[in-house]
Amino acid sequence: MFKKILIANRGEIACRVIKTARKMGIATVAVYSDADKDARHVELADEAVNIGPAPSRESYLVADKIIAACKQTGAQAVHPGYGFLSENAEFSKRCEEEGITFIGPKHHSIGAMGDKIESKKLAGSAGVNCIPGVNDAIETAEKAVEIAKGIGYPVMIKASAGGGGKGLRVAFNDKEAFEGFTSCRNEARNSFGDDRVFIEKFVEEPRHIEIQLIGDSHGNVVYLNERECSIQRRHQKVIEEAPSPFISEATRKAMGEQAVALAKAVKYQSAGTVEFVVGKDQSFYFLEMNTRLQVEHPVTECITGLDLVELMIRVAAGEKLPLTQADVKREGWAIECRINAEDPFRNFLPSTGRLVRFQPPQETLFAAEPGTGHGTRVDTGVADGGEIPMYYDSMIAKLIVHGSDRNDAIARMREALNGFVIRGISSNIPFQAALLAHPKFVSGDFNTGFIAEHYGSGFRAEDVPHGDPAFLVALAAYVNRRTLTRASGISGQLPGHGAKVGQTFVVVALGAGGEHAYHDVLISDFSAEAGTATIETGGQRYELASHWHLGGARIRGTVNGRHFVAQVERGLPKNPLAIRIAHNGTRLDTLVLSPRGAELYRLMPYKAPPDMSRFVLSPMPGLLVEVAVEPGQKVQAGERVAVIEAMKMENVLFATADGVVGKILANKGESLTVDQPIVEFA
Repeated sequence: MFKKILIANRGEIACRVIKTARKMGIATVAVYSDADKDARHVELADEAVNIGPAPSRESYLVADKIIAACKQTGAQAVHPGYGFLSENAEFSKRCEEEGITFIGPKHHSIGAMGDKIESKKLAGSAGVNCIPGVNDAIETAEKAVEIAKGIGYPVMIKASAGGGGKGLRVAFNDKEAFEGFTSCRNEARNSFGDDRVFIEKFVEEPRHIEIQLIGDSHGNVVYLNERECSIQRRHQKVIEEAPSPFISEATRKAMGEQAVALAKAVKYQSAGTVEFVVGKDQSFYFLEMNTRLQVEHPVTECITGLDLVELMIRVAAGEKLPLTQADVKREGWAIECRINAEDPFRNFLPSTGRLVRFQPPQETLFAAEPGTGHGTRVDTGVADGGEIPMYYDSMIAKLIVHGSDRNDAIARMREALNGFVIRGISSNIPFQAALLAHPKFVSGDFNTGFIAEHYGSGFRAEDVPHGDPAFLVALAAYVNRRTLTRASGISGQLPGHGAKVGQTFVVVALGAGGEHAYHDVLISDFSAEAGTATIETGGQRYELASHWHLGGARIRGTVNGRHFVAQVERGLPKNPLAIRIAHNGTRLDTLVLSPRGAELYRLMPYKAPPDMSRFVLSPMPGLLVEVAVEPGQKVQAGERVAVIEAMKMENVLFATADGVVGKILANKGESLTVDQPIVEFA
């Protein structure tokens, strides 16, 4: 067994590998860029080596720097995690040549599966179901239309070197096939330096289901059940679960056996995943093979009780698999939510900056200890006060739950999301909460088009209906009552002039445009010591009990005998007296006033925000990479004005109306904040 391994990655996956290595008694080496010098993975590892500037192409993607770090520290093996160099056959080969073990498949397996056209041919010859289509590169748009007609619409036009949703188009007619081929080819050339494009049948109402497998150097390969990954936004997975609520036992077995046949055909060693697209009739077709550990591997670990990172390390060290296919178990149900630094209410634009508060729900399951029962697990690479840099992907954490069945897992996940506190940046937690509450998701009736179908025009706060909105009002009143109790107990008050707290209040639900709602509230039987109160509002009665302390971001307790977890924030940037309550993805901003105070508040004029229509504003924090206009230039609506880059995303800003450029307010290379003006029109 290795004595020391280097993790050629960052963030949560680097931390995940370190935990297993520590359990196995293996020393670890972290590598880090200038932007990650204070990162959690650097702190957790036994040693750390700086490998260069913040952009990944100058640090994490430079094979020479990784290999030099191995030699410098005496690391015998490299675990590449996922992303970066994990599926780079050249890097795997270099490691081998330098006498460093690559904890992953051999370079010939990575090479064989890395090309979408070649991998489909290999899969077909190994007896794996392949989607009808033409697997050779197509030269012209006319030829593409001819082939599409032959296969039958709809068809999918794909770049051979594509990935992450780039170089992909769906065509339903000749015109779309012609245009799709051209734009697909251009996108592939620009993104991957490879413009080969092929066409295959588009499976309607498709599900994205993948088989996890593991192989050793002794010719053994087993499959570890499947993962359901159909909940995707722009081809990026959002929620993953294991097992799938859709496929039958017979389909599971057939998919698993075909995945194993493909792995054996390429002499596969290590953990890998074969991805399938599954039609509504349970017909399934090979998509691609990911020759690495997947982001969503924890759900498989939960239901099988296996540590996949440990298996990868043992296989790389030449050990035989410790289990046969008959030993693979499937216990309970696991769900993973990807918690990303993005603003769901601003079309999921990246959100970078400091984590003013980062309080995940309490962990009862741990990364390197699968098979320890049901509960909650958090895989993350950040900590309270940490920085989310603009140079890498947007994932903050992975929230994983393991329950006895699917309904239990959904209930656990909803509670865990309620208790996940993130302040300082925006996260997609409200969106995840909305997905988990959607009746179609709860019933298991969904496919890869689920998010596009239900949230096609974006995500708004009103897309998260709360089952009991009066409870949020009652909770705001309760928090305010607890605050007033402390204020009334402050010493030094003049006799006869001490603060008195009444029983009747008005909770003002604040509307963004000044359209506030007023709710009368009666609070009785209040006990500060016991933390109990009876609250009546909107014809509902709530018996509340909680040991919440003032300043706590999370409030736990019981309401009418049922357990609840919610979040509370006192004081907002635009209103220091406001109380924000968040529960089940719904957010309510309130002012809690006396009846007389509410009467006077109704008379307050609404102060409209300033008119910023003359400005082009930055929609997200990021780097200004281009300003495409100059002072005095005439600009037409729809014309390109500026380009901002953050978290591997490029965002082009266009003029919304005709005008003349007055001033340029930000310079190329500048780091921008949200809503920072870039260009002012005269």
